[in-house]
Amino acid sequence: MRYYVIAGEASGDMYGATLMRTLRQRDPQAEFRFWGGDAMTAECGNQPVRHIRDLAIMGFVEVAIHLRTILGNISFCKDDIISYHPDVVIGIDYPGFNLRIEQWAKEHGFHTVHYISPNLWAWKKGRIKKMRRSLDKLCYILPFEEKFFAENDMPQAVYVGHPLLDQILSKQYSDNKNNDGKPIVALLPGSRRQELKNSLPLMASLAARHPEYRFVVAGMSLLGNEPYTNLLPKDSPIEIVFDKTYPLLASAYAAVVCSGTATLETALFNVPQVVCYRANAISIAIAKAIVGRRISYISLVNLIADRPIVTELLQEDFNPGRLEKEFNKITADTANRERMQQEYAGMRTLLGDGGASERTADAIISLLK
Repeated sequence: MRYYVIAGEASGDMYGATLMRTLRQRDPQAEFRFWGGDAMTAECGNQPVRHIRDLAIMGFVEVAIHLRTILGNISFCKDDIISYHPDVVIGIDYPGFNLRIEQWAKEHGFHTVHYISPNLWAWKKGRIKKMRRSLDKLCYILPFEEKFFAENDMPQAVYVGHPLLDQILSKQYSDNKNNDGKPIVALLPGSRRQELKNSLPLMASLAARHPEYRFVVAGMSLLGNEPYTNLLPKDSPIEIVFDKTYPLLASAYAAVVCSGTATLETALFNVPQVVCYRANAISIAIAKAIVGRRISYISLVNLIADRPIVTELLQEDFNPGRLEKEFNKITADTANRERMQQEYAGMRTLLGDGGASERTADAIISLLK
């Protein structure tokens, strides 16, 4: 079978690589053409049609600024699918782009699968009408979404579990928490350039006030070294490690995390954390107007548990005073650290035992058969 896979972000690249590996186990003759990153490249040996470093755009204002590029990519993708003529088009997350491509692909006679549902329960619920028509399978990963899809007549939706469990449970990571006498604090400032700019300088300011800790930034090589070094103070003691987020979390005593997939990764490694997020004010205002009061949290940890396990510092709350206060709670407050780790365990049980890639691959193979 010929598989056309589209991932537009670092997490999608990671999940896509695992899905490719699993599909090949079930279909030894599998051929792939893909949009993705280094993980998918390493898995299938081919270069991506487009690399994720050129695709990760987030926020209403940022999308508007890059609209011409986005529309050009959509047009190119359609032509490329026609040329490749795959048996199935698989979109991994990245809904603004993938849902458009999947709708077009279905209209042109291609099988379509979307892996990792957009947050329809939070906003743009109207998308579900188009998704019913344009998707043969929707593989969703959050347990509380089951009720939503049952209530909204989406029979092609199937719960596969969260793919992060596959990534984390598949390997053993060394624990070096006190290898130099100082507990490690992991700084996870996000995977996009605008996230780095908005979060890293304030996160890094903790290091000057807390020399008792060893601060380490989880960097991503696809962004290069310069965006990190330019945002850190000169002669900063802060270290940067590239593409080693999981070994870093396995060694961390605490973490300061930009909201996103990283919040759940941090929880699965049982690391106390404070979640931070700041974005373009106009984009946030538009998002609040659209979402309204439908959701109370932005971090995956709190969303899955449906309660405030971790503190979220958003926009104006992400300031030096609040960050210092919450940092002390996750480092010096033993009772709070233990409370958070106990609640992580409860959240973890909701996610099951892994197997998301296997269930998604089975759904795809079943569709094609």
